[in-house]
Amino acid sequence: METGPPEGRKGPAPRELPPAVGLLLSMALMNVVLYLCLDRLVTVPRGPAEHPGRCPPGHFSMEQVTTCSPWLSCEQLRTEVRPLKRVGEGAVKTKCARTAVWGSCSPASGGRTAGPGRASFQLLLFQPKSRKSMTVLKRVPCVQPFLFVVSSAPFKVFLSEWKERKVALSRLTRPEVRDDFLHGLQMLRALQSEHVVTLLGYCEDDNTILTEYHPLGALGNLEATLSLAKYRSLNTWQHRLQLALGYVAVLDFLHRSPLGTLVMCDSSDLPKTLSQYLLTANFSIVLNDLDALPLVNRSSGALVKCGHRELRGDFVAPEQLWPFGEDVPFQDDLMPAYDEKTDIWKIPDVSSFLLGHVEGSDMVRFHLFDIHKACKSQVPAERPTAQAVLNAYQKVLNLLRDTATSQTREML
Repeated sequence: METGPPEGRKGPAPRELPPAVGLLLSMALMNVVLYLCLDRLVTVPRGPAEHPGRCPPGHFSMEQVTTCSPWLSCEQLRTEVRPLKRVGEGAVKTKCARTAVWGSCSPASGGRTAGPGRASFQLLLFQPKSRKSMTVLKRVPCVQPFLFVVSSAPFKVFLSEWKERKVALSRLTRPEVRDDFLHGLQMLRALQSEHVVTLLGYCEDDNTILTEYHPLGALGNLEATLSLAKYRSLNTWQHRLQLALGYVAVLDFLHRSPLGTLVMCDSSDLPKTLSQYLLTANFSIVLNDLDALPLVNRSSGALVKCGHRELRGDFVAPEQLWPFGEDVPFQDDLMPAYDEKTDIWKIPDVSSFLLGHVEGSDMVRFHLFDIHKACKSQVPAERPTAQAVLNAYQKVLNLLRDTATSQTREML
């Protein structure tokens, strides 16, 4: 009689994997996970999220708040908004007159003569009610015997508090420029979008405007901001290229705005241009100054001119310069008008500032060379549209992101 194997008898014990094989399998699994999640590891900023459910006209929502509220009324601005301290003011305005009020034009030492009756002058701003202390603001061309009237800033900006949130309260201080102030308000109301600073409320009776507060300030503060320890990790070509892309996106919005084709006229030099934009906490760009956005109407043949004074320098587009030579005194009524392609000319210079001189920025400049060369065409009609520049920037960003991704995968 055969005896079966004892009940519960086990088969041969399984062989254990050598430690080296287990380590290799773990490393292979880790590489697969890294490969699949590489887009999360290679961080290229995608820019601020679009606003699929933006608030309806006359309403606003602030960051991290999904609900929409109506613009604050005069009564709410007076009772609910508490000014804390002054943080800024509007630009100093100048105009020509036969007598100077707080400033004057005086011949600059060594200034060259630019034709009959035209010379290089220094614009001097006097301390109010005293000529004992003078500060030179800038050198400007002045046609004798006219002098420049220098007046105080048209409005002041106060860091304020509303419902425990920091906001910016702008208050007009010079009633004689109220029309400009109201025009800026009108444009701010009409152009509310992700590209423009958020309007929270206004009161025409009190000449006040309330907007969202951006503590990083104007775009010209970029280098100082990125030098802070808190933001040093953002000082990369990826983030800087995203800023440049955001700047072009604002121009594209203006050139195809709900009101028509608008030209960014407050852009006679680089510092002036940068002062028109704010840097947000998530490192995007919003337009803050909208009081000089004339409309191009091609159907009626209406072009624009940015101001009534002569523009100089390489920053402005060639068609913005006086075309009749140094021997002919500047006359505003003889100055030809132009269109939005003046904004395109300035893109390479603004982008160069935004890209800075960090590791990788020269590589970005190399890839942007062709589109920037097109932007600098002497013939305005041959320059690309802002939308075409935006598309080119996006292609470069995608290309460099894919290149960085491929290089990282090869290293794994």
